[in-house]
Amino acid sequence: MGLEAAVEAAAEFLNRAVKPVLVAGQNMRVAKACDAFVELADSCGYAVAVMPAAKGLVPEHQPHFLGTYWGAVSTAFCAEIVESADAYLFAGPIFNDYSTVGYSLLLKKEKAIIVQPGRVTIGNGPAFGCVLMRDFLAALAKRLKHNPTSYENYHRIYALDGQPLKCEPKEALRVNVLFQHIQNMLSGESAVIAETGDSWFNCQKLKLPQGCGYEFQMQYGSIGWSVGASLGYAQAAPDKRVIACIGDGSFQVTAQDISTMLRCGQRTIIFLMNNVGYRIGVEIHDGPYNVIKNWNYTGLVDAIHNGEGKCWTTKVYCEEELVEAIETANGAKIDCLCFIEVIVHKDDTSKELLEWGSRVSAAISRPPNPQ
Repeated sequence: MGLEAAVEAAAEFLNRAVKPVLVAGQNMRVAKACDAFVELADSCGYAVAVMPAAKGLVPEHQPHFLGTYWGAVSTAFCAEIVESADAYLFAGPIFNDYSTVGYSLLLKKEKAIIVQPGRVTIGNGPAFGCVLMRDFLAALAKRLKHNPTSYENYHRIYALDGQPLKCEPKEALRVNVLFQHIQNMLSGESAVIAETGDSWFNCQKLKLPQGCGYEFQMQYGSIGWSVGASLGYAQAAPDKRVIACIGDGSFQVTAQDISTMLRCGQRTIIFLMNNVGYRIGVEIHDGPYNVIKNWNYTGLVDAIHNGEGKCWTTKVYCEEELVEAIETANGAKIDCLCFIEVIVHKDDTSKELLEWGSRVSAAISRPPNPQ
């Protein structure tokens, strides 16, 4: 009874909208509703976006895929389409200070259908409990009229993203150039692990080929999680080559998991961004606590290796060295754990982190609410 009533109310709400959109959230995974969401998207023709922690849950080759909806730091032209829609269905969202860019999303409750694993809420109106997300999305797909208006609007305004400036010979390596090369490494046989920090933003801009895995954790903003996550992912999916993007500060928290990676014979490629500090912390609230003691990271990994297992390490300072390192990791050392320490300038920061950091800082440093 609850399912039918929820589907009826949602279908009426969305079918009277002119340019509705769909947005996927991270709770779709725990609800086992990813396939049902894609079925709904294919059926209704709406523009489709993902919240940052849901990247990888929706195939990016889906015909109406826009990219990541993350407020002011969204994929180009995505926020404009989502926030100008007259109706939006969010499947499994988590709205916190980080996912909302300091609570700055320009969304209106009366326009939203919020679908959680066991509950559906429609605008300012009714909420339906004991409704499974997977069942709701599958049933809704059969009730919605085909309406591609929001994607057609996106197609009209879309323009190609800019490309990073080419490096001069032996010029110090820039992070945007690094990620251009990481993009070229991706395939259906790879998986990306994006550590907390600027890798959040740089990895969000990667376009995932069909079958490419992706893991991203921002619920608590905890650092260092990706080292253990890379270990677990590689062990659970031995057919994939894990590519982990980790900052130096985060790596210092959990570096010892490299030992188990070697013992298990894993072939992960780790890009260690060495900028001698917590860059994301600098952008939220600068201070001396964001400067860390520099390590000889390749030396540390070599010591953990200790001649047992297959391991290859290198430091890169420029694009030429990076290209050579990637060729080695995918060639002569393809059966090794490859640790590539990338030396970058301490102020080499994505524009998205600069924007996000200032907004989150303003939100979390406000005076207490007197209530």
